[in-house]
Amino acid sequence: MAPVVNALRCDSAITTEVCVTGQHRSMLDQVLSLFAIKPDFDLAVMAPNQGLNALSAKMIAGLDQVFEEARPDVVLVHGDTTTAMAAGIAAFHRGIAIGHVEAGLRTYDLSKPWPEEMNRRLVDVVSAYHFAPTLSSARNLAGEHLQGRVVVTGNTVIDALTEVAARIRGDAALGARLDADFPFLDSELKTLLVTGHRRESFGGGFINICKALRELARREDLQIVYPVHLNPNVAGPVQDMLGGLNNVHLIAPQAYLEFVYLMERCHIILTDSGGVQEEAPSLGKPVLVMRDVTERPEAVAAGTVKLVGTDTARIMREVVHLLDDPRAHALQSAAINPYGDGKAAQRIVDTLAGRAVIPFAAEAAPHARPRHLRAVSLRTATK
Repeated sequence: MAPVVNALRCDSAITTEVCVTGQHRSMLDQVLSLFAIKPDFDLAVMAPNQGLNALSAKMIAGLDQVFEEARPDVVLVHGDTTTAMAAGIAAFHRGIAIGHVEAGLRTYDLSKPWPEEMNRRLVDVVSAYHFAPTLSSARNLAGEHLQGRVVVTGNTVIDALTEVAARIRGDAALGARLDADFPFLDSELKTLLVTGHRRESFGGGFINICKALRELARREDLQIVYPVHLNPNVAGPVQDMLGGLNNVHLIAPQAYLEFVYLMERCHIILTDSGGVQEEAPSLGKPVLVMRDVTERPEAVAAGTVKLVGTDTARIMREVVHLLDDPRAHALQSAAINPYGDGKAAQRIVDTLAGRAVIPFAAEAAPHARPRHLRAVSLRTATK
């Protein structure tokens, strides 16, 4: 949402205020700093061992008070987080128009990803503006006969990635600082970058993933870099099974700038993240997704992403295939990006301001009537 916030603030027709709930606080703060965003409201809702029902109730109550004070015309929410779901409910109950950034993604399986699939569908049901990242997302929305206007914008994650990658490549001092931050990286070895946090993989799924990584670590030509999620359901098995291996680097969750640097440096990405599936094609990196289904099928169709689930043997087989077959790696690395051209945020602003919009990879859509808007943008650091 950072590119959207900054684009909104450059538009004199729209008064913009930013509210954060505080979900994923450590990741949130570094992103706010990176993009020079100071929230107008901060709910600080997180507490140790807090369940989703308690978190949702706290968010809805807190956001209701924000909406009472701010009186927005439009509330913008992003993606499939609990924050987005709670904000959608709170705004709907107050009769406030909702704009859903990254609308229309679907697996049509409420258990995968859980609870994100439900969160995203619920927000789309109550939204007045559906900012769909791709044509296939827009088709999903059309098939569900939802109310509200659909505009294909591309994904704002590409706007953010384009900006940050350009900073890294264009600033020699920054590049040197990032090199110094990761002294353990051996330029002679291929790097497997791993991320994992999905709730549906807790338990046996993460044990299987760790088994695969432990076997892959036997290779002398490979180094594994794994920023480990703080959730004990992830950190526990990862530390138990992979801690102490010489060529496995278990590091703290990384700030966005540092993570983009690691994506640029790596040979293969193994992940269950949704955002990484969109970012990696822009960087020409092959991605193996540790999920059985994905709400982002465009990269799978393009061949830059492959689903491998959490089966130990399959993860190992697909990683080894990309390591040992240069042609297979080159084919999957082709930088085909179906997710955006770096102009999604401006399309969202133009839509809200009632200006003409040429949708991403689509015919021009009807234009809304201009009006002065007071918008509250809500975001979390979840990608």
